[in-house]
Amino acid sequence: MSVLSQLNVIQVSGLSKRVSTLEGSLTILSDINFSVKSGESVAIVGASGSGKSTLLSLLAGLDVASNGEVHLDGDALSTLDEEDRARVRAEKIGFVFQSFMLVQSLTALENVMLPAELAGDHDAKIQAMELLNKVGLSHRLEHYPSQLSGGEQQRVAIARAFIGSPKILFADEPSANLDSKNGHLIETLLFDLNRQNGTTLILVTHDEQLAKQCQRIIHIEAGQLEKISEGVSANVG
Repeated sequence: MSVLSQLNVIQVSGLSKRVSTLEGSLTILSDINFSVKSGESVAIVGASGSGKSTLLSLLAGLDVASNGEVHLDGDALSTLDEEDRARVRAEKIGFVFQSFMLVQSLTALENVMLPAELAGDHDAKIQAMELLNKVGLSHRLEHYPSQLSGGEQQRVAIARAFIGSPKILFADEPSANLDSKNGHLIETLLFDLNRQNGTTLILVTHDEQLAKQCQRIIHIEAGQLEKISEGVSANVG
């Protein structure tokens, strides 16, 4: 393995996605090429329907490309079946969604513990308590999602995403369903944990100010990579 491939935790080459419709074939993404270094923060931006969420799904192995390849921390996703892609996600990836995706019948603590328990970690409870403390929810451990505000639910989701110390965190419009105060808190948490843990952060957003906080911004337009620009954090170590 080359030094370059060791530095690039994500390598995207000639990535395309087409789907069949009643009218024929629809191209959602066409010939996308870029790489992401370990620990980097990257925003994917574009108008609704531009293909940015599809790109995120392909990067995370949640969807399968029509052409091209995604190398995720050394794994060529096109060579893996769904079981192996699920294993890669469990071992290396965390997710934060705009709709929180918490299990309503579990407490905050249990929601955060769940991925670690499924992975067989014996210290799942200790990890979960530490993460909930980091996101300012040590007083909400035994509360259920219905007893938490939207901002608190998203903080639980972030703590859950970071349990097991994933190498890569994917966030899809993580602050879209929150008011400006809670949205800013969530964004600050993501970047703080990205820096503290050395976790690669890939987020999809329509918020230009949020995107600019990342080191680089990938602009998608009509399924094509329009340009890659630097954010304000580009020269921050």
